[in-house]
Amino acid sequence: MGKRKEHELDIHENGKSKSPKLCGTNYPVSISFIVVNEFCERFSYYGMKAVLTLYFINYLHWDQNLSTAVYHAFSSLCYFTPVLGALIADSWLGKFRTIIYLSVVYVLGHIIKSVGAIPSVGNSTVHIALSMLGLVLIAFGTGGIKPCVAAFGGDQFDEEHTIERRKFFSIFYMSINAGSVLSTVITPILRGDVKCFGGDCYALAFGVPAILMVIALVVFISGSGMYKKSPPEGNVLSDVCKCIGLAIKNRWRSSEFDSKKKHWLDWAEEKYPRRLIHEIKMVLRVLVLYIPLPMFWALFDQQGSRWTLQATRMNMAFGSTFVLKPDQMQMLNALLILLFVPIFDVVVYPLIGLCRINLTPLKKMAVGMILAALAFGAATLVEVNVMKTVVEPAPRGQCLLQVYNLAESDIQLDISGSNLFSQPIKSYEDPPSYQHLQLGGSSKNVSMRIIQNKNTSECVQSFREQKAYSLILHSSGSGVVCQLASDNIIKSKKMEAHLRFINTLSEAMNITVGDVDFYVAGDYGISPNKSVIRNKYTKVRCSSGSQVSFINLGLLDFGASYTIILTNGSVGIVPKKMVDVVANNIHITWQIPQYILITAGEVMFSITGLEFSYSQAPANMKSVLQAGWLLTVAFGNVIVLIVAEGAGLNQWMEFLLFAGLLVAVCIIFSIMAYFYKYVDPEELDKLFQDKTVDGEDDDSLKKDKKEHMEQAGDSTYLKSGIKNTAM
Repeated sequence: MGKRKEHELDIHENGKSKSPKLCGTNYPVSISFIVVNEFCERFSYYGMKAVLTLYFINYLHWDQNLSTAVYHAFSSLCYFTPVLGALIADSWLGKFRTIIYLSVVYVLGHIIKSVGAIPSVGNSTVHIALSMLGLVLIAFGTGGIKPCVAAFGGDQFDEEHTIERRKFFSIFYMSINAGSVLSTVITPILRGDVKCFGGDCYALAFGVPAILMVIALVVFISGSGMYKKSPPEGNVLSDVCKCIGLAIKNRWRSSEFDSKKKHWLDWAEEKYPRRLIHEIKMVLRVLVLYIPLPMFWALFDQQGSRWTLQATRMNMAFGSTFVLKPDQMQMLNALLILLFVPIFDVVVYPLIGLCRINLTPLKKMAVGMILAALAFGAATLVEVNVMKTVVEPAPRGQCLLQVYNLAESDIQLDISGSNLFSQPIKSYEDPPSYQHLQLGGSSKNVSMRIIQNKNTSECVQSFREQKAYSLILHSSGSGVVCQLASDNIIKSKKMEAHLRFINTLSEAMNITVGDVDFYVAGDYGISPNKSVIRNKYTKVRCSSGSQVSFINLGLLDFGASYTIILTNGSVGIVPKKMVDVVANNIHITWQIPQYILITAGEVMFSITGLEFSYSQAPANMKSVLQAGWLLTVAFGNVIVLIVAEGAGLNQWMEFLLFAGLLVAVCIIFSIMAYFYKYVDPEELDKLFQDKTVDGEDDDSLKKDKKEHMEQAGDSTYLKSGIKNTAM
């Protein structure tokens, strides 16, 4: 969420044509189209992604682990494809046409995704196929244009307007966060508050981002006549890969009789200039430091998956009127990042400096990792308390059992081969908790002896393993009768309440709770379990024949399961509310500390990491580091995918595992950082300039340049690297 990946802004030189300026400023008019385009595109992407996990669970009916795995597979693909987008833009189409063409792919992905969310379009297989195709197209669209849009905006400025260019990137960054905040507020509302096709309106929640992406494309094309459009100049990343490949090949083929090289990359000197090789060495030193970084992103990107799923089992109400949606909580990261960036720059870092603590960039990144680990420690504590409201299913060979005594006096229950329910069961008492009944197999017929007022009745019921049951006891003319009902102990994935009725009256009842209808037969009939939205139901309509009455059920809360027993009273029908599964009683505000910690970690890790990386690499190699940085995000999501599908841990244990792994990785990173020596890339110019002035390498440099032009047949490096030698 907090847009750490969009800081990379690779600026290229442009033609000399002057573009129109905004009134009284040095800002090109064209950047307004680019900023609006970025706002709409980020709204489109983060709005769609905000509801994606719940879409998998509630619409495609996948379990939590599969939903998490696919969510992170999609996120990973979104950060592999920028490398492809950069190659297309720099080597083939140019940034302008790459943005146009891949935006069309982007729009098609959104449209297909929206169509897949319409229940009447095919069956579940069709929905899954359309959803996956849409996500793949979206990943190629958003990833492909990611390295192009910001750099294209930078291209619009004249060479002398560096201050305006720098401010543009701040505005650009603000548009990213504004689009993110608004979309993560609005699309969950479209999903949950607007009903279509008989349920949550995912088609609309995906359709609005599709419309925003169409607007983004139209706005961008509208400014076409005002843009500076640099032709594709070749991609330095391609040169780097070719150079490394040649060095490895030559080193592998070398024999013991060949002259030794100081560095394995020197084996590429026969084809590539020494300056390029020296620059690659500098970049590789930074890329080695990237190796531990994916673990940070593995934790960070779970805000949209595991943390959202955690929120679905929490109390989202603020007062009696406002209810937050679980997928809206993600907006907190974007809001906090806007608040924390200036606070850290203006307050935190200066205070640390006053304490004479040398907080180097790599130390900041290590602290950011620790803060992210602490965030998952906080998430673990929340999860442990959330789990207290959940009824765990019985293991194999057992089932869960609770008893309702609807007789007029206490009952003693004796279950054959068990010592459960040793205390008398009081009349109309809410059962305290489920008991584990040993079956010794997949099913069993269990004999029970029921004693009431010294009268004994016998009862035999059939139980199956890993199920939950309610045994309902009530009086009849011949003694006490028992009924067995299957219970629903799984909390609603939509944060609704589960409800059923037991009718002790002789007449059948039709009951309407909100917009949900129940039919309950008379004489201890039991209605099916149904879901109702969380609300306070003070006037519920009950009808029996021509008789109509109203009952008060009170608050039916998030995630709870209730059994309502209808009895006769002096004023008509009296409902007795029993709680089978307690409501989500841990408030969503308990997630705030983990969001604060993860966002603080992002500020210290992500922003600092990009600044450090760019400060340690030559100017023409920044795109290589950008690709490496984005790949750390991609591999971080792959880690989550593997753990979600393979670990099989309880959620709190998984959170703790991630926290522990990040601490271990932080220790490794700190050791690597300790031995790292900071460099100044500007000294590279001086190094090669001095060699040329001294005449030491003048001939070899000229030879290198000529050979690179003639043998490689690619002018990329000469346009970027060699030109920078004179700067």
